[in-house]
Amino acid sequence: MYQPDIDQSILKGVRFLHQHQMPNGEFCCYIGNEDSMKDTVPDNNIFPTSLICFSLLPLAHLDEVDEILQLTASFLQYQSMRAGVWNNFTKAHKYFKICPADVDNTACASIVLKRLQREFTNNEQILLLNRNNKGLFYTWFTFRPNKVWNRDYWMLILRELRFPLSSWIFWTKNEAGKYDIDGAVNANVLFYLGLKDSTRPIIKFIKDIILTNKENDCDKWYRNPFTIYYFFSRNYAAGLTELEAIKLPVTERILAKVQENGAVGNGVLDTALAVISLINLGYENNLVLRAAVNFIISKQEKNGEWPRWALYYGGPKKLQCYGSEEATTGFCLEALALYQKSLKI
Repeated sequence: MYQPDIDQSILKGVRFLHQHQMPNGEFCCYIGNEDSMKDTVPDNNIFPTSLICFSLLPLAHLDEVDEILQLTASFLQYQSMRAGVWNNFTKAHKYFKICPADVDNTACASIVLKRLQREFTNNEQILLLNRNNKGLFYTWFTFRPNKVWNRDYWMLILRELRFPLSSWIFWTKNEAGKYDIDGAVNANVLFYLGLKDSTRPIIKFIKDIILTNKENDCDKWYRNPFTIYYFFSRNYAAGLTELEAIKLPVTERILAKVQENGAVGNGVLDTALAVISLINLGYENNLVLRAAVNFIISKQEKNGEWPRWALYYGGPKKLQCYGSEEATTGFCLEALALYQKSLKI
């Protein structure tokens, strides 16, 4: 089977990201109303920047990637809030003051800073205070009746009282709920904190989602099962053998979506997420992986980017779709880097 030049494709993609990173370290995010994101407006979200940075970690030996990572780390440090948590929106965004901080952005930003050995406030305690009675993590840092006595916790959640009307509108007009418990969000907390008594309930949560075929509707914000597979499989790749039970069903469900041209699912973003997930789960059929990688490379555009596609949503109704060329490019580069590494093992 023909094998395109992976190195050249990686360098082109890295160059695109290096040229399109904002001076403050942020990467562009768009909001649209359909998966193809043809009609969009730019928005300042922290989350895509964290994900892109994580995807580039396997390529940190490249000078341009190192520059991207260091600039991103400084951006994330600046965006940190009280007790070491993060908001979905940047501090300059008009919605920052009314949107509560969230566990997902906190976990993903923390993962990056931890990997890059950059300083940030220890936030494990504040995360652990934001759990339900089953030990699962709520998505939002917001007011719920509880017996928590922690100054940082209360100062963080009572910021809603500064703008009570705007806060009320946020909770009534959006699909977010104060008691949201989301599958991918909890998986990202597990990936950040690691397996310990306080995170062990997430293992059962993840296994139940996969073994009962609920990955399509286990998270309000990630409505694409390939995104769920990506976040779940990172934990398995990190050595959590307690998730062995999800390995075969996830692998089989991904392989069931393989097409004759090497694509998996609905285009290049799904294919990249599928390649990463399969490699994370220890899949070793090089013919399938090589065909998928060839498809990814064939879809790279002339400036080194891959086309934007919806990565996450503003809720199950998909009224807001979030994504960008930069985000898709990050995942494609991660897929190529992991595949290339697998060939050398």
